[in-house]
Amino acid sequence: MRRKAAFFYNYPAADGDVYGQGRRERVAALAELYPHVVYAGNFDQHAAGLDEVEAIFATWGMIRFEERHFRAMPRLKAVFYAAGNVKAFAEPLVARGVVLVSAWEVNAIPVAEMCLSQILLSLRGYFRAVRRYRELRTFAAKDFRRAGVNGETVGMIGMGRIGTRLTRLLSAYPLRVIAHDPFLTEERAAALGVERVSLDQVFQRSGVVCNHIPDLLSTRGVLTARHFRSMCEGASFVNTGRGAQVVESDLAAVLGERPDLTALVDVTWPEPPPPDSPLWTLPNLVISPHVGGTIGDEVVRLADCVIDEYEAWSAGRPLEHQVTAEVLATMG
Repeated sequence: MRRKAAFFYNYPAADGDVYGQGRRERVAALAELYPHVVYAGNFDQHAAGLDEVEAIFATWGMIRFEERHFRAMPRLKAVFYAAGNVKAFAEPLVARGVVLVSAWEVNAIPVAEMCLSQILLSLRGYFRAVRRYRELRTFAAKDFRRAGVNGETVGMIGMGRIGTRLTRLLSAYPLRVIAHDPFLTEERAAALGVERVSLDQVFQRSGVVCNHIPDLLSTRGVLTARHFRSMCEGASFVNTGRGAQVVESDLAAVLGERPDLTALVDVTWPEPPPPDSPLWTLPNLVISPHVGGTIGDEVVRLADCVIDEYEAWSAGRPLEHQVTAEVLATMG
């Protein structure tokens, strides 16, 4: 007998339909689906028809459950979230013992790929050369040491899903990777082929520093002027973690002092920055509108991940991507 399930989400699909390209049909073959997509704005309208639903297939725009939602769905056992960060809604579900699965590891793929491209371009001096070329309009724009991609050091801050995946991508290149993460053991560092170092050493030794620190209260404002001032000549700082980990006024001040440095920031705090923020005008800072996540034809990989997990859960097999209370406590 097929379990009863429902789709829960509310997002503009301009960047890709998560359950498109046959994924809705795949879900429909596995579960008896409620005929409407549910979200915060129409939940009360559909509440009476959800009392037998055991599983939710969700993506961006998932509801944060309150008591009235749980009362309306007394048989709810599992939520399969085809996206990444679950912080906005996870706690009430996990506290109730509802199984929560997230495709966060799959969502790490494009972020790691974007970081890889930024690292390779940075080591070639690309961003610095481009801005000097615009200023000088001669080939003297590239008259500075450009390390290239052979034996250089890349520093990772945070070795969670994105940091780990990026490290594996970097293993295809003749690069040295050093990493700082309080949860990184010597055994895991050895398995990944990275050197475990202090946060200060990451900045002092790396040609490119990549931030992947999770967004926790304990990690707010941990990257300061002292770190940025210690960076190597011509180094780059890549931030695809969260903007709140960086004291952005410090970053702006150091970039003003050090035109040799480059910052590539896909995240800020707040997002977007206020109109008078120096992040908009610094010539050696490239700011992008949080484009690192899954988009376009990539998004169906998120659905594939959670549908596979649904099949495992239905068959009583172990789950690979469950968000437990322990995982949630360290999740950004």
